[in-house]
Formats: sequence, C-alpha cells, structure tokens
Amino acid sequence: MSPSPNELERQLHYPMGDVLPAPGATLTVAPGVKWLRMALPFALNHINLWLLRDEMDGPHGKVQGWSVVDCCIGIESAKAQWEQVFANELEGLPVLRVIVTHMHPDHIGLAHWLCERWNVRLWISATDFNLARIGSEGATGFGGDSAAVFFASHGLNDPISVEKIKGRSNYFKTLVPSVPRQYRRLMDGDRLTIGARQWTCISGFGHAPEHISLYCEELKVLIGGDMMLPRISTNVSVYDQEPESNPLKQFLDSIDKFRALDAQTLTLPAHGKPFTGLFARIDQLHDHHRDRLTEVMQACSGKSCSAADMLPVLFKRTLDLHQTTFAMGESIAHLHALWFEGRLQRTLDVDGVYRFAAI
Repeated sequence: MSPSPNELERQLHYPMGDVLPAPGATLTVAPGVKWLRMALPFALNHINLWLLRDEMDGPHGKVQGWSVVDCCIGIESAKAQWEQVFANELEGLPVLRVIVTHMHPDHIGLAHWLCERWNVRLWISATDFNLARIGSEGATGFGGDSAAVFFASHGLNDPISVEKIKGRSNYFKTLVPSVPRQYRRLMDGDRLTIGARQWTCISGFGHAPEHISLYCEELKVLIGGDMMLPRISTNVSVYDQEPESNPLKQFLDSIDKFRALDAQTLTLPAHGKPFTGLFARIDQLHDHHRDRLTEVMQACSGKSCSAADMLPVLFKRTLDLHQTTFAMGESIAHLHALWFEGRLQRTLDVDGVYRFAAI
C-alpha cells in the first residue's frame, strides 16, 4: 500500500511553518530572496513567485533592483497585487529582468505586461519562449479540434466531451494574452550572476518543453518551478503536438539531476510551501509513479485498455473537464512509459482508439 500524504509530508520539513505571504506582500526566505503568492482560479489555487535582489549594468554604471521569477496568469487581480508589491516590497528599486521557468500560463501569463511595465527583458528557454508565442499568437492557440481528435483517439470520444474540448481552442490565449517579442535564452548549465550571487540553470523535461530551475550553491536554494513540488506530483502529459512522446521518463530523469545538489537545499516550489528534504521528495516521486505504473500494468494484463479506461485506475476522484484533460495526458504518459519499455504493446483498433495490452 502506498504511504498516505501525511506520512510522506512528515519526511519533509517546512522552515516557514504554516506562515504564508499576505496578498500583495512578501516574506524573506533567504538573503536577497523574497516569496510572494498569488491566487489562481483553478483547483490548484495559488502560485508562488520570487523576487531576487539584483544589480545590472546601466548607462551610468550598476543599477540596483530586483529580478522577478515567474509572473502569474494574465488577469487584473494579479496586476493589482503586483502593483502593491512594486509600491511596498521593492525598497524603492526597479525590476531589472523577468525570468520565467516555463511557458505554462500561471508562469508566463503576465510576462509581457511586466516587461513593458519596467522596460526589461524576458529570460526563458528558447523552446518555451517559442511555444508560448505559438499558443498566444497562433490561429487557434492550444486545444480545440486537434486536442479533441487526439483525446478521442485515446478513448475520450463521447460527444459531450469532444464538443467541450473543441470549445477550448482559445484557452491559452485567455490566460496569456501576449508574449514579449524578444527574450534572452536560458540553457542548461548557464550561470547567471544575480546580484552578488551565482545561480545555475538546470533544465527539466516531461512537464514543460524545456523547464529551467535555478540553483544558488552559496545559499543552498533551488527555485524548482513545477519540477519539484512538495505535496503533489506535477502534471506529466502527452499532448497532441507530440503524440508519441515519453514525458514520464523525461520527468523522472530530470528530477534525478537534483540529486547532485546539497542535501540541505531549501527548495522553493511553484505550488506549496518552501521545504527541505529534496532527496526524500525525489524518492517519493519515483515511488509514486512506480506505483501508478504497477496499477496500469495490472489493468492491462487482463485486457486491452485505452487511456480513458485508465482514468478511474489512476484518479480516484470525480474530475471536471479541465481536470480530465490533464488526467488524460497523464494517463497516456504512463501507458507510453510502459510501451517504450517494451512491457505493453499498442494497437489501433477498428474504432480508431489506441489500446494497450501487456506483452
């Protein structure tokens, strides 16, 4: 039997306890590192954002200020909270750059507004920058007909679900109304001088195309974005743009890169509370997905199964449409991991649905 969430949580330590930043305010979590938290209108109801004390070259010498890490979705309430932060939390100094860990809306949604507001550059991986531009400026964004066809090919083909997914064609653009036209590329292994300290870029895959986490060896602080969350496993999905991908293997390989960091690292996640116990959390995530893969193998040992068939196996709660699309992506990801390992075989049945069976 898998350990309960409470048992897993006891293996981690939360240095801030239950203290959270007030809306529009910050808490200092390490020297020169401030934590702010903004509400999201989803089941995952918040995102953590970070301010890093910084200095950069200006026309008349060094300019003191702050780097922003991640932005929140493009909504007026988030802009209002940012204005409170600008007025009360920056110590009279400007924002000098905007760093985005990856292209998902809660991370990049207000990047364009922030960059214009302060006349600064966006720093992000090339892959995520370009995919965000496609989603924000393309004819249909993400979702819509192509997503509906893809999910139908994996068994989510009832007419009501198909029509609802088709209707979500502008979902990304509603949360990310624009993306800056220029950016500074972040790559794995890059070392950024932020203020008086060095931060190393660590790329991650499986959750986003090219997620960038930031690690400061001097502070022993990891800004993990969505690659390292304390209470939940980040979404790992197959999407219609890359229908034969293997994101679960990519994700698990990526988080193993964090084992090279200091064991006492303070991890700053995009969701949840800052924690220590990084190595324990890596092990927990491996165990979680190993258990889910075992469940999938057991289900596919008795009959051929589609990803839609796996939803009640992997998710023991009622899902709304928004959650179902994420769950379908995860279901396909677990099936694909076993398929790529050669433990399942995939067939396209006469009804146009992919099904998987144990070999």
